[in-house]
Amino acid sequence: MIAEVLFIFWRLTEIVFLIPIIGMLAYFVNGFLNANQLTPAYILVLFIVSTIAVFWCIDTVLRFGSTRRSAFFVSFIDLCFFGALIAGVYELRFIAGANCTSWTDITSSVSLGPFGSIVYTGERPNFNKTCSMLKASFAIGIMEVVFFFFTAFLALMIFNHHRDPVVKETVVRRRSHSSRRGHRHSRSGSSSRRHYVV
Repeated sequence: MIAEVLFIFWRLTEIVFLIPIIGMLAYFVNGFLNANQLTPAYILVLFIVSTIAVFWCIDTVLRFGSTRRSAFFVSFIDLCFFGALIAGVYELRFIAGANCTSWTDITSSVSLGPFGSIVYTGERPNFNKTCSMLKASFAIGIMEVVFFFFTAFLALMIFNHHRDPVVKETVVRRRSHSSRRGHRHSRSGSSSRRHYVV
């Protein structure tokens, strides 16, 4: 079914984009630990949610047969991650307006030998590494919010498609009466037939 193929595609996409978030935020967590300081919530929430989410994604891909059978539960957990990622992105929202690049004026000269030299001025960008990493984590976090909404919807479609048919069992009992023979009394027996209705 097309929903299953799309589910696996988006699940693999989630894994690919969750790994950079974990890597970049782990850099900050490690820095705060080395400085013997508490990691702020705006880093910790998104880091923890992303770490748990990547294991969930890997598990649902590797055990896809089980994922298909319990698609409603998978959809529910994906919606939980959808909400948790929104919380992580919300905590990091201040970085959206930050300017992570500054420009420095440079003056250079090129020697032309006996013809003198040429002097030119220009600008060189300076990137703030920590600001850029937080901004990238924020942007990828927003993408992950959308991805988890997609996979929750696709898991719901898989659930609706693979719902097991309901089997009803009806039992019909008939009593048979037997005649008397001599002095022997035979008990009335019962026979049963089972009909299965799908």
